[in-house]
Amino acid sequence: MKKLFTALAATLLAAAAFAQAALPSVEGEVRKIDLDAKKITLKHGDIPNLEMTGMTMVFRVSDPALLGKVKPGDKVQFTADKVDGALTVLSIAPAN
Repeated sequence: MKKLFTALAATLLAAAAFAQAALPSVEGEVRKIDLDAKKITLKHGDIPNLEMTGMTMVFRVSDPALLGKVKPGDKVQFTADKVDGALTVLSIAPAN
């Protein structure tokens, strides 16, 4: 049973990593960070997987640690998707 659970967990993690890797990287600029609410405001370009044109909006983050990687004014590359019905940033890093 333990081996089955371990194999299932590994499969789920691999599927999640593949799904995130398939998401388009989007250019944006950090406008605001709300650590208490675990949200970030981004001015961003088109997000094809969400069928969204460029705009400024608030996203929640999948991991609050992402908010420590950037600051307001930073140009960034990020991925986003709908998670439990909410628009969510899954990865973010300062742009090169």
